[in-house]
Amino acid sequence: MPNEIIKIKIINLVKNILHNSGALLVGFGVAILGITLDSFLGLGGFRSLFTTVAGCLLLAAGLLLRMWATSLFYEQQMRVISFEPQKVLFTSGPYRFSRNPLYLGGNIFIFFGAALFLGSPGAIILTVINIFIVDVMIRREEKQLARKFPQEWEPYQKKVRRWI
Repeated sequence: MPNEIIKIKIINLVKNILHNSGALLVGFGVAILGITLDSFLGLGGFRSLFTTVAGCLLLAAGLLLRMWATSLFYEQQMRVISFEPQKVLFTSGPYRFSRNPLYLGGNIFIFFGAALFLGSPGAIILTVINIFIVDVMIRREEKQLARKFPQEWEPYQKKVRRWI
């Protein structure tokens, strides 16, 4: 039995790393698209030690936050990406601080981090636009969670902010 538990933990760790590496790739994809937008709009890029370090810190924070949040899903044998409400309302781990640590880590920290790392104003613009789109998705998900977990949702949403 202990070997089976170790095997499951290793599999979950590998899935977690692969899943969140995808979030990094998407973040850099948006930043590269931003560089194309910079060229199209005639915007000059910016690069400095400060923006590079800030970008790296945001990328690391986003990746770690996403991995922490994702690990809860894998512990419950749940899919991270689902169009149906989850079977568990997470209120522990990173969900004690943010109702949306996956979006916060990916769509905020990783996207802004990649934009700063590559020095692209266009990537920052795309990230801000993305935040408004994600906010619409979050509101839809919150309505689903409120219906699925009526007793737990209301006190949770009053206690924990949507972002941070």
